[in-house]
Order: sequence, then C-alpha cells, then structure tokens
Amino acid sequence: METALEGTTQPLLPAALLESLLFVSSGPVAVGRLALALELTTQQVQALLAELADTYATRGIRLQTTADGVQLTTAPEAGALIERFLGLELSTRLSQAALETLAIVAYMQPITRPTIDQVRGVNSDGALRTLLSKGLIQELGRQESPGRPILYGTTTDFLQHFGLSSLENLPPLPEMNGDERAETS
Repeated sequence: METALEGTTQPLLPAALLESLLFVSSGPVAVGRLALALELTTQQVQALLAELADTYATRGIRLQTTADGVQLTTAPEAGALIERFLGLELSTRLSQAALETLAIVAYMQPITRPTIDQVRGVNSDGALRTLLSKGLIQELGRQESPGRPILYGTTTDFLQHFGLSSLENLPPLPEMNGDERAETS
C-alpha cells in the first residue's frame, strides 16, 4: 500500500546522502568508508565534503576533519550557548591550572609530567588527572629514560572541543624577547 508521501519524494542528491551519513555517525568516519557506502570514489566524496564545508561556513554546524576521518560538529562560536542550553557550563569549565597544563601538552607533546611541572613551576598531578578524565589528553606511552615517565599528548576530543582539524591549526606562540626568556629560565 502506498502512503501519501510515497511516490512524491525525489531521490536525494549525493551531497544530501553524505550529509545524512555524517549526521547519524557517532564520531569521525573515514572518507573511504563514506565512499564505499555511497558507491562513489574518494575523490568524489572529497569534492562533496568541500561543497558541504562551504555550505556550513555560515551555519551552526561545521565539518571537522581529523586524522580519524570527518564528522559534523557544532560551530565553535556557539559553544557557550550550547553549554548553557544543555546546563553544562558549570561542569565543563577547566581551572587555570588545567588550562595551563593543557596548553603545555598541546604545544610540547609528547611530554612527561616532570617536564610539565618544570615549565609550570608547580606540581601538575591534579590538572593531569582532570584532563585525562575529560578525555582531552591521553597517555601515549613511556619515555625511554630513568623511571620511564609517562608521555602525554592531546586527543581527537581536544581537537573537537577547540574546533581544530589538527595541531597545526593551533595559534602560533608569541615570540619572546631576551628579557622574557631570562625570566622564564
């Protein structure tokens, strides 16, 4: 039996089908997997992704590409509003210590806790625990040195949280003049 809607809909264009797949995906999806599902080449999917990225540039969602694949995310500019809407603003704020530690890990990874402590000048155990529990950093292994300290690095959740495609998109660190270098030594 045909419903009123059946027979009146037109087939979706490949870009719309790609958008549907990204919408239902719970995380990044490899371009090859999308191409297979859509029965297109990876080059065709890349072209459709570029088209969608242009469409989303002024919208509330974005396409985020990471080493793991591509996914739909909310626009970083809407983050504060979304947190307030979902009642997350109080539980997701990072302390100054955690933000300092996260910045050090992001720019100097892979890095050990003793090195982080040396840069900050204080113990970073609590900040590291917080960042690990929030999934913003991860253990990458152990350094081949006495005591074999744990090496830390950022996660894809870190990239997603800050709206970055890769670590290369981190803003450059300001140059320090000789006086500032002497103060930090």
